[in-house]
Amino acid sequence: MSEAVITALISLVGTAAGSLGGIIASQRLTEHRLRSLEAKQDRHNAVIEWTYRLESAVEGLKSEVREIKSGIGRRLG
Repeated sequence: MSEAVITALISLVGTAAGSLGGIIASQRLTEHRLRSLEAKQDRHNAVIEWTYRLESAVEGLKSEVREIKSGIGRRLG
C-alpha cells in the first residue's frame, strides 16, 4: 500500500472515532438534560396538585364563613 492510502485509512479511523465519541457524549448530555427536565416537571406537578388541594380547602372555608355570617345576620336581624 502506498503512504497516501495508509494516511487516508488512519485519518478515516481517527475521524470515525472522534465522531463516535462526540455522538456518545452528546447522547449522554441529552439523557442528563431529559432526566433533569423530568424532575423539574415532577416538582411542578406536585405544586399544581398542592395548589388544587389548597383551592378546594379555601372554597370550603369560604362556604363555612358564608354560613356563619348568615347565621349571625339572622340572629341580629
